[in-house]
Amino acid sequence: MSAEKSIFQKIIDRELPADILYEDDLVIAIKDINPQAPIHLLIVPKRKIAKIADTSLADITLLGHMIGTARTLMQQQNMDDYRLVFNNGEKAGQTVFHIHLHVLAGRSFSWPLG
Repeated sequence: MSAEKSIFQKIIDRELPADILYEDDLVIAIKDINPQAPIHLLIVPKRKIAKIADTSLADITLLGHMIGTARTLMQQQNMDDYRLVFNNGEKAGQTVFHIHLHVLAGRSFSWPLG
């Protein structure tokens, strides 16, 4: 794996600007620069893990914290209906290999996903 920093690590390190909505010791929440819905946030752990498949049982607390952060941010925006998405691997749509949780809201979503 390349030692080059991902775009998310550069945002976490304040080397790139981002619209930061929330930050704590574990995660940062930002607005997606290419939104797929009126509300499209990304919850990114500060510790780099390339893919969901690379997580272990030791990461359960971090993953739960990411989901809890999404829930809190959606409550703050009075959103009851939203979609949470993790992409795992290139064929699943992952383009940045630093796990991140997509939080999408503000429109209707269809199923199955394309």
